[in-house]
Amino acid sequence: MSRRSIGHMAGDEVQSDFTLETLARESLGDTVYTRLAEALIKGRFAPDQRLTIRDLAQSLGTSVTPVRDAILRLIQDEGLVQRSAREVRVPIMTPARYREIRQIRLKLEGLAAREAALKATPADVARLAGLIASNEREIAGKNWFEALDLNQTFHFALAEIADMAVLRGILNRLWLQMGPLIAESYQAGGRLMIEHHYAVLRAVEARDPDAAEQAIVDDISEAGQIILDRLVARSAAA
Repeated sequence: MSRRSIGHMAGDEVQSDFTLETLARESLGDTVYTRLAEALIKGRFAPDQRLTIRDLAQSLGTSVTPVRDAILRLIQDEGLVQRSAREVRVPIMTPARYREIRQIRLKLEGLAAREAALKATPADVARLAGLIASNEREIAGKNWFEALDLNQTFHFALAEIADMAVLRGILNRLWLQMGPLIAESYQAGGRLMIEHHYAVLRAVEARDPDAAEQAIVDDISEAGQIILDRLVARSAAA
């Protein structure tokens, strides 16, 4: 498949083109939605970035119709906002909204960590360990896109190991809004963004749900403070 550039990730001193694979023609509506949702969750679009249907359609190799439908769904899911009839942007989150979403994540991802600790197999533990090790390598190499992907994969892996499909869907919608913010702050956070993942891993391996929940709460709280500080500063400047 061919790949075409459509965007960038905002970060401290880091900008890079992002590509989406050109799509086959079957199941375009759902596929376009999934591809764009993944791009938001993985922070491939920056806060306040303007998205155009024509550019996205060209990048994905589709007509404008499935892209328009996907954007409407993402607006309903609060992953995008429509400023006018012709202007769609990635939302700029307020500090108050961020605090609310973070509070919800603490409960839901804490639940995912608890259940993962109770249900994880040795293969699941090995998978989590592999994600952490890979993330360490990418951070050391300053490969921020790859590190960010691994961070998101680790968080979602807990819900998958917990075998909670409904919870996974709810987290997916929350991360539509969180992805651009986490990407924007990931470089500034560095290793802090994964430091508590080791505690999560130890708790899951020990089948200790209380420790697993506390570790993911510490992870979201401490890494989230970096994001919140940036939001407060941006809000004050605005």
